[in-house]
Amino acid sequence: MALFFDQAWFDAQLKAAGASREDVAKLLQLTSQQVAELWKDQRELRAGDVATLARLLNVGAAEVAKRAGISTPVPDEGGNVDQRLSEMNERLTRIERMIVELKTLILTPR
Repeated sequence: MALFFDQAWFDAQLKAAGASREDVAKLLQLTSQQVAELWKDQRELRAGDVATLARLLNVGAAEVAKRAGISTPVPDEGGNVDQRLSEMNERLTRIERMIVELKTLILTPR
């Protein structure tokens, strides 16, 4: 694992993607100076930045985090988003049914 920001790797990946550091600045909403600080390992990427760079460079977020330095957080790459949404929908359906049952119990005269 990299212990520093791997400038050469990021520059090569940017070149392969047809992008520049200026594009990185726009995407991350940073100034050119702030991007230069990233490249000099004087500024750390945020989790959202890692995900954004991964999409730009067409690589995994874990690879971007590794090349940016060991303390950079690795965001969830969204591999489980559909599964999680499905589980949440099922849970919401159960909760809605329980609410209807509770309303029925409360409002039914005895």
